[in-house]
Amino acid sequence: MILLVLLGLVSYYVGTLGTHTEIKRVAEEKVTLPCHHQLGLPEKDTLDIEWLLTDHEGNQKVVITYSSRHVYNNLTEEQKGRVAFASNFLAGDASLQIEPLKPSDEGRYTCKVKNSGRYVWSHVILKVLVRPSKPKCELEGELTEGSDLTLQCESSSGTKPIVYYWQRIREKEGEDERLPPKSRIDYNHPGRVLLQNLTMSSSGLYQCTAGNEAGKESCVVRVTVQCMVAGALLIFLLVWLLIRRKDKERYEEEERPNEIREDAEAPKARLVKPSSSSSGSRSSRSGSSSTRSTANSGSRSQRTPSSEAAPRPGLATHTYGPVGPEARGSEPKKVHHATLTKAESTPGTIPSQSRAFQTV
Repeated sequence: MILLVLLGLVSYYVGTLGTHTEIKRVAEEKVTLPCHHQLGLPEKDTLDIEWLLTDHEGNQKVVITYSSRHVYNNLTEEQKGRVAFASNFLAGDASLQIEPLKPSDEGRYTCKVKNSGRYVWSHVILKVLVRPSKPKCELEGELTEGSDLTLQCESSSGTKPIVYYWQRIREKEGEDERLPPKSRIDYNHPGRVLLQNLTMSSSGLYQCTAGNEAGKESCVVRVTVQCMVAGALLIFLLVWLLIRRKDKERYEEEERPNEIREDAEAPKARLVKPSSSSSGSRSSRSGSSSTRSTANSGSRSQRTPSSEAAPRPGLATHTYGPVGPEARGSEPKKVHHATLTKAESTPGTIPSQSRAFQTV
């Protein structure tokens, strides 16, 4: 008898003081927070149901209520349209449904049920888990044999703690998914892995996975280790190409003035008009030798027919050539007096046309 009384008291206090439950759900999913009672019948008109939320900062707000036969579920802007009673709350199931979940929904929920002086409440702690954002994979270091390389991986958002795991992706049969033997994890930064003393076998695809209670996300990066000989050859090739380019530019600069000189037009030959001084000298000399030239003109013309046909280029062209537009427009050249004297002192070389002109 005493035992039955104790059991009744325990059940009474449990129903009165309520229960504590903890629920974890992932963001964007649906959750149902339980709340059960036996106060709906037979007096439905006096039944009151209220859900309250207390956030991490201690602020409290009403989520949803039922009072005077009306449901009020648009009491907050953050949860407007996302909260409702999950079942028949009049029959004893006043559970709260939230869909879709948001990180701001996290906190301590309290369900209060009252009817005709009797009341029951329960508490539910809701934790909203956020899946890690897609991590970003990066490389830091030199991709050459014998050097060290750091693999970095980090998610910008997600529920803490976030666990990072690096592994190799098998591209061919027989390849190992484990990291190279000389690899070291930075425990102060779990997303960092140091690959020491790289070799050609260190090349391949590396995958980083970031995970927590809500799920996992991953990223992939390719590591291509370059041989030292290949790197040296590449540097030598670049230097050689640079030198060739400089030589080519220097050669083009030197050839450019020569091309200009070759393409320039050659100066035109200009006829020389005899000056007055030289004409006077010739006329004075011609007077003294006119008789001798006339007497010997016939015999010279017979002995030197070739001289009449082909006059000497130097004297005849510059002294008695035809005077045309080009000759009149150009500057006359001066003929040295000694040259003219020598030319006249040699009678066998004077053309017939010149002798005739002198005689007249």
